[in-house]
Amino acid sequence: MGRHTTYIVLFRGVGGATLLPVQPLKAALIEDGFERVATYINTGNVVLTSGLSPRQIVQRVAAITLEKFAFSKAIMIVSRPKWKKLIANNPFPERTAEGNKLHAYLMEKEPDAEAVEALNRKALGLPEQFEIVDKVLYYYPPQGASESKLHGKIESTLKVATTARNWNTVLKLEQLADRQDKEMR
Repeated sequence: MGRHTTYIVLFRGVGGATLLPVQPLKAALIEDGFERVATYINTGNVVLTSGLSPRQIVQRVAAITLEKFAFSKAIMIVSRPKWKKLIANNPFPERTAEGNKLHAYLMEKEPDAEAVEALNRKALGLPEQFEIVDKVLYYYPPQGASESKLHGKIESTLKVATTARNWNTVLKLEQLADRQDKEMR
C-alpha cells in the first residue's frame, strides 16, 4: 500500500452543541480501513495512519462523518512532519506554560495582507498577542480566550476558515502521533 504516514485530522466547529462522539467515530474510521486511529477529547481531534493522500483521507473522513453522524463541517489535515514544524515555529515559546491560553489556529489558506492588517487594527491597545507563521495563527490572550475581545473576530476578520486548538491539545496530539509512529516501526 505504499508508505504510510501519520496525520492529525482536525474537525472544525466541534464543541458546544456540535459534538462528534469519539468512540463511534473511531470505530467507523477503523471499519473503513484506517489504521492506528486515536481520538482525543470531544472537540474533533483524530490521529490516524494511512497510505492515502491527504485529500483522499479528508474525502473519506468527510463521507463517513456525514453518513454516520450528519456532520458536515470542514476538516483540516496535517501530516506529522508539518505538525512538528507547527510546534517548532511557535513565536511565543515563553507562553507554552499557559497551554490553555496559547492557541494555534490552522488556516485553510494564507489570509491576504489587508485582512491581516484589519486584525492588527482590531488588536490595537488590547493585551492579546498574535503572529502568523506558515498558515498558522499563534494567539495568546493573557486574560484567556473566553474573556478576549479579539477571539471571536479572528476568523471573520481574516476571511479564511480556521480551526483552533489550545497548546495543551497541540502537544497531546503530538504525543499521540509519536506513539503511532513508534508502533509503525
